[in-house]
Amino acid sequence: MLAHADALGRRYTETTGHRRVFPSDAAIAALAAFDEPLPERDSPAEETLALLDEVGSPATTASNGPRYFGFVIGAALPAAAAAERLMLAWDQCASTFDNSPVSATLERVAARWVLDALDLPRDSAVGFGTSATACTLTALAAARRELLARLGWDFDGQGLNGAPEIRVVISELAHITVKKALRVLGFGMNTIIHAPVDAQGRVDAARLPPLDERTILCLQAGEVNTGAFDPFEQIIPYASKVGAWVHVDGAFGLWARASSLTHLTQGIERADSWTTDAHKWLNTPYDCAMTICRDARALAEAMNSDAAYSSASVNAQKNLTLEFSRRPRGIPVWAALRSLGREGIAELVERHCAQARHIGDGLARAGFEVLNEVTLNQVLFRCTTDAQTLAVRAAVQASGRAWFGGTVWQERPAMRISVSSWRTQDADVEALLALLVKIGPAPEKAAT
Repeated sequence: MLAHADALGRRYTETTGHRRVFPSDAAIAALAAFDEPLPERDSPAEETLALLDEVGSPATTASNGPRYFGFVIGAALPAAAAAERLMLAWDQCASTFDNSPVSATLERVAARWVLDALDLPRDSAVGFGTSATACTLTALAAARRELLARLGWDFDGQGLNGAPEIRVVISELAHITVKKALRVLGFGMNTIIHAPVDAQGRVDAARLPPLDERTILCLQAGEVNTGAFDPFEQIIPYASKVGAWVHVDGAFGLWARASSLTHLTQGIERADSWTTDAHKWLNTPYDCAMTICRDARALAEAMNSDAAYSSASVNAQKNLTLEFSRRPRGIPVWAALRSLGREGIAELVERHCAQARHIGDGLARAGFEVLNEVTLNQVLFRCTTDAQTLAVRAAVQASGRAWFGGTVWQERPAMRISVSSWRTQDADVEALLALLVKIGPAPEKAAT
């Protein structure tokens, strides 16, 4: 069964570049085959695998291919995907060294390499979690607990009832996952203070709300629409001086630091915590992300899950993440970093940014309105009218030849192209431009 599944997986991967990027209506309709009652009796495992492949595979989105440009979703690097397959065969509960010596060792190495690649404080704690959402939750939980401790409040013993108020300042364009993490932690959305932004979505340092020792400030490395970076060099020193905790949402943009675009992140190393995804720009399989915390003790104490029957070192992953029982997500990170090396990471990031600039230039020549300064891997654009913007996006998605999503920018519909798959080559970028030029609004087309 494992050999057969692997053969089906290889066949799927080999055909990814030739599949529709978004499944056909017929393939989606066929998913009704899965809507069956719970079987009363057992059946051959081969039948289940066959159903999964025959009905499931045609209805997948080819996000593991070269022409998927939506949501900053990376493809799985061969080394990372292969490591994950072996890791699944190991089936390790990677909570402690006692549970899995190999997992603990590889995740410790991966953590060290992540800090090295991103040039962040080398004694920071790194927790490998499921997503930037979960990792933001852990970082902000540690931030609140630490700020309260500095104010003399025992959060673990006394909870939040009667605790000093902790204020939260976020960008007007903070990612929804940051807001979700704050809401889950009990910060009411009506109490959050929003920092004004400039035309590109960067926090305006001149209009930053007041900060103090009771403040958590959330900044961004890579705004989700424009790819813009907040002015860390201007903001973080002031925040640190007054005792605020600075968290950086760097889900994809933090990887610019591992390339020649590191100037975009200047000053980011002075923050207190960071989150980033591996399944985006590092191109590991889903789901894999990281919480990075300058104060390793603060994260370890906030997430500690030691028990009488299962104690572990402070840097055990169960003491750095939400999960006690967990899979070793750091292993595909280790495999990706080892296979790419420092130069390979930089090449990947720089190539995607160059491709994004080329797309932006091509769209502008074709009569589209490019809305952002294309400094990273994001291209934000629209047509002359909102109706045309929506029609062009729908036509591209329906073509099956490429896929990207829509957004709303400054209260009007727009389109967003994200370049993040290691499989995307220049020919794929040219094919995308040709498709958009054929469909979309050169000035004479816009007039009609």
